Amino acid sequence: MIEGWYIRPFERKDLREVVKVNKSCLPENYPDQFFMGLYHHAPKAFLVGIDDDTVAGYIMCRIERGVSSFGRLPVKKGHIVSIAVKHTHRRKGIGYALIKKGMEAMTEYGVSEYFLEVRKSNEAAIGVYEKLGFSIKRVLKGYYRDGEDAYLMARKGIDEEPIEE
Repeated sequence: MIEGWYIRPFERKDLREVVKVNKSCLPENYPDQFFMGLYHHAPKAFLVGIDDDTVAGYIMCRIERGVSSFGRLPVKKGHIVSIAVKHTHRRKGIGYALIKKGMEAMTEYGVSEYFLEVRKSNEAAIGVYEKLGFSIKRVLKGYYRDGEDAYLMARKGIDEEPIEE
């Protein structure tokens, strides 16, 4: 436990709180079945951040096969589908820890690289992702429902490029 908060695996009883965090933080909201589908797909890579005995944030990931962002080889990729931390719990390192632990969990599924999409306007998140070794690979025009562009960001696996502390 760090400064009173900690990261642990998602449990079914967390669903209501995770959905609340999603709805309060992100314009992209998902039905309960979407969350549970990702949980069943990669349970080790669906984590929650607990602070003050409540779900303060979450990360949910999917394992995919595709062409490497760093070459033309087929690889197993870890997709950070959604991450959010309640506004009242930000700037404590919870988001950073969720991403780091999520990436570590995805390595257990054999991924060799990670990727995510982020709004071009979300400078705070982009800064965190860059600190974790992600780089912008391309712009996804009109990616979000409201028409905003996204950056596709990726990084090589933890074994190839360790995460700096």
